[in-house]
Amino acid sequence: MKIHSAVTDPNGVTHPWVFDFELAFFDQEKFQWVQKTMYDWWWLSIVYTLFYIVAIFIGQQWMIKRKEKFELRTLLITWNAMLTIFSVWGACRCVPEFIYALRYHGFLYSICDASYKNGITGLWAWLFMASKLPETIDTLFIVLRGQKLIFLHWYHHASVLVYCFFSYAMFVSTGRWFVSMNYVVHSIMYGYFALRAARVRVPRFLQQFITILQLIQMVFGCFVNLAALNSKQRGYECATSDINIKLSLLLYASYLILFGHFFYNSYLRKDSSKKSNSKTE
Repeated sequence: MKIHSAVTDPNGVTHPWVFDFELAFFDQEKFQWVQKTMYDWWWLSIVYTLFYIVAIFIGQQWMIKRKEKFELRTLLITWNAMLTIFSVWGACRCVPEFIYALRYHGFLYSICDASYKNGITGLWAWLFMASKLPETIDTLFIVLRGQKLIFLHWYHHASVLVYCFFSYAMFVSTGRWFVSMNYVVHSIMYGYFALRAARVRVPRFLQQFITILQLIQMVFGCFVNLAALNSKQRGYECATSDINIKLSLLLYASYLILFGHFFYNSYLRKDSSKKSNSKTE
């Protein structure tokens, strides 16, 4: 496969060491076909999500009857390592464009302009959306290995999948923020999962740090949506709809509450109970 030393996107961002397949969206005919296909068929993500949710509960009941858990450690390590590489690669393609937009055009441009949809960054934005389908395999590992499946996990996977497909069909401008943030967080998160699956001792603070990053991501998600809504109300041209902004804001707010609750129960509550127990002993 041919590697290009440097390629510049239509909006001016230069990417180093580009593979041939990453040039796909420079072909406008191919890009327009992808856009139209997503616009016409994004609703299939809802069908898949309903199947995903039903399959979760059927799988859990099956595992209760089976009683014997699957190990799947080698597969789990490989899967998380692959997602880590994918996320790091995606971050390396999308974050530079995100920084470029902020540095040379400003904050309003970064949330209201959708020029990132073309070129290499545009391809990785599409791959980000498409990756939400295979990422549901995370849940399969949890169910088959007999681990506890919390509401936050499957709700997050299901709602993000539908929202990403819906948003890509409309190609919303705020996606520049959402895609970049998610790639960065997933680079660290899946790397951590891969190490844990390989039974590598990882400092406990790293797990807390990842949850904190997720909380920060949700705060910024809410802020970006509110900023986009405010800019539209002030008459600024913004390439996203009010419906998308409100839907995204609702989702980010729900994630913020759920991740905050998870952080409290997993770390703060446990730490406080440990301290109280040590005092009574």
